[in-house]
Amino acid sequence: MLKDWPADEKPREKLLRFGAKSLSDAELLAIFLRTGVKGCHVVDLARRLLKSFGSISKIYQAEQNEFCQYHGLGVAKYVQLQACLEMSKRYLAEEMQEGHTLTSSMATQKFLTAELRYETREVFAVLFLNTQHQVIKFERLFHGTINAAAVYPRIVVEAALKYQAGAIILAHNHPSGIAEPSIADNQITERLEQALALIDVKVLDHIIVAGCHCYSYAEHGKVNG
Repeated sequence: MLKDWPADEKPREKLLRFGAKSLSDAELLAIFLRTGVKGCHVVDLARRLLKSFGSISKIYQAEQNEFCQYHGLGVAKYVQLQACLEMSKRYLAEEMQEGHTLTSSMATQKFLTAELRYETREVFAVLFLNTQHQVIKFERLFHGTINAAAVYPRIVVEAALKYQAGAIILAHNHPSGIAEPSIADNQITERLEQALALIDVKVLDHIIVAGCHCYSYAEHGKVNG
């Protein structure tokens, strides 16, 4: 029984004493679930669900019917989980609100990860910034198949002019889960840099989101912004 565990091993008490980062995935999920089922305490239930789905992200991605078929889950918990996901996305989005100055590459990557990691198709998006690197707009410009999205420099240039951007950050996701850039990714980055240079707009970075991992062109010295 969970109630018989030492206080420091109970998820809620452990979180209060040591912080959320001290908890395992199963312990965090157990706090969300709150209760177990007959013959299975809540931490074991969480472990079973993680083993069955494969990861926390897979649980988030599950369709309602798939989620609710598991004993101990239901519509109420599905709604709660989706609400938690949306709250986390909005929390990170507040960092990217209009007028916010980008000072942290990590914050930018967290925001883009929250926006793109659960997309099942490839999406190409752009963060438009002014010359002081304050956020003007985040926009998904192109949607594609599971492994590619056609990107047209003309459309990106037109959007940069519309928002009067002085700089941009490119971003797209890899549904495959592999963050490394492809030859096509390198080619479109170079083409966009060249096209945007003609209107004096700098490409500060191109970030690839693959699950919880990111690849930054800027961190690898692959953009001239």
